[in-house]
Amino acid sequence: MQIADSVALVTGAGRGLGRHFATQLLERGAAKVYAAARRPESVDVPGVEVLPLDITDPMSVAAAAAAADDVTLLVNNAGIATFTDLVTGDMDRIRLEMETNYFGLLNMVRAFAPVLRAGGGGALVNMLSVASWVGGEHAGAYNTAKAAAWSLTNCVRLELAAQNTLVSGVVLGPTDTDMIAGMDLPKNDPAAAVQTVLDEVEAGRTEILVDEFAAMAKTALSLDPAI
Repeated sequence: MQIADSVALVTGAGRGLGRHFATQLLERGAAKVYAAARRPESVDVPGVEVLPLDITDPMSVAAAAAAADDVTLLVNNAGIATFTDLVTGDMDRIRLEMETNYFGLLNMVRAFAPVLRAGGGGALVNMLSVASWVGGEHAGAYNTAKAAAWSLTNCVRLELAAQNTLVSGVVLGPTDTDMIAGMDLPKNDPAAAVQTVLDEVEAGRTEILVDEFAAMAKTALSLDPAI
């Protein structure tokens, strides 16, 4: 996938990784970058085309697909973390995680798959997490939704192979964004993480392990989960 001269759309572009994606895509020569956010006024990247987008709202997603019908590179970055347990946590918060991190992702894939096909295939990048592969106390809703998103990514890759769409699943460990700002633990530099992702997308990688934590988590999948 060549980023130079591509037309990209980034969800959740108002802050964090999304903002870095929008910035770096322009720096790499993308012909156009749609920066989509639920609060479009939060987008402050010069040179982008701002789109209002709530990925949990099918009408909002359809409107974005109609407005950005020239997209060749879709970066599905938007997501939430409510830090909710599954057994005792609030069911509405658990459903919100699934509506956003799974069904919202699926909404975007379904709406933009025809757009990518019309442009020759292009690429679809889903931002996942090591949480896709490991359990997490006080974050069961997030981990479950991200595990579902990982499975979705693998299935969609098969479904879109015939239209020549590269489907890349990005797995990364804790990264220095607002989502985990209050946590005292080692974190990735978001700018460096995005640089790695874009390098790997250009190389045609289907699974992108951004850091050592992600590589270790994948290796650990073969172990007894009780360990």
